[in-house]
Amino acid sequence: MTISNDITALHDKIRHWRRHLHQYPETAFEETATAKFIAEKLSEFGLATHLGLGKTGVVATLMAGQGHKKIALRADMDALFIEEQNHFGHRSRHHGKMHACGHDGHTAMLLAAARHLAATRNFDGHLHLVFQPAEEGQAGARRMLEDGFLDLFPCEAMFGMHNAPGVPEGKFFAIPGYAMASGDTCIIKVRGVGGHGAIPQTAVDPVVAGAAIVMALQSIVSRNVPPLHAGIVTVGAFLAGDAPNVIPGEAELRLTVRALRPEVRDLLEKRIGEIAHAQAAVFGATAEVNYIRRYPVLNNDPAMNELCK
Repeated sequence: MTISNDITALHDKIRHWRRHLHQYPETAFEETATAKFIAEKLSEFGLATHLGLGKTGVVATLMAGQGHKKIALRADMDALFIEEQNHFGHRSRHHGKMHACGHDGHTAMLLAAARHLAATRNFDGHLHLVFQPAEEGQAGARRMLEDGFLDLFPCEAMFGMHNAPGVPEGKFFAIPGYAMASGDTCIIKVRGVGGHGAIPQTAVDPVVAGAAIVMALQSIVSRNVPPLHAGIVTVGAFLAGDAPNVIPGEAELRLTVRALRPEVRDLLEKRIGEIAHAQAAVFGATAEVNYIRRYPVLNNDPAMNELCK
């Protein structure tokens, strides 16, 4: 891939922007300083900005030529609740927060594109530059849409990309159709009857019931999802009790659930609920299942995918 000399000349500036953003990470819907930094840079490039869509989102528009086509370029801005362990000079200065998913890089990339395109105007039509808040599990894009993004900034297509460690420098992937999995959360509360560990017959043990649920959940993908499709059911947390000689009254399982097809997503939700209730009942316990749909499957338009390539 050949990078234009104009972009290469911006390398030091882009790195400086990225490192500044890395030092001052802000989490979902709190990206006020980040939004201000972006707006100031866009203003330097001669662009007017619209602030506040999705609470902290930033949008600017570039126009060139006489064309009427409208597209958008999008980057996300938010960081994660992670304590940074690095020791370089631009490490996070915000305790417990870190740009560990590369959104500082995404923002810097889109700022660089904005500067280059504002200077060259080598296109024909309308281009919206979209800096989205709250990508990390909080659906900032949906919030921007609910705030009227498409009414204010109509576009025929939107393009974004994500860094991917391990991809060779100068390469990128463009996948038509279903490209990234849905991401859901499921909380299962198993309720039994607490008691003393020395007299288990007087209790209903939610730990044993919960363990049975964990093991049974492993059969969903292997026995219910078609082999050529994809699904993931991962129990990331199992919380129960705090004493070795006490049977607790409740246990909690926390799951992440992912699928590459909408119909598989529906299947996973259905089977998780069925298994949780059935397994709990076997041990005399009950299960409360709270399935939270977060992000849908990413379905890339094939024609726009080819244009991107």
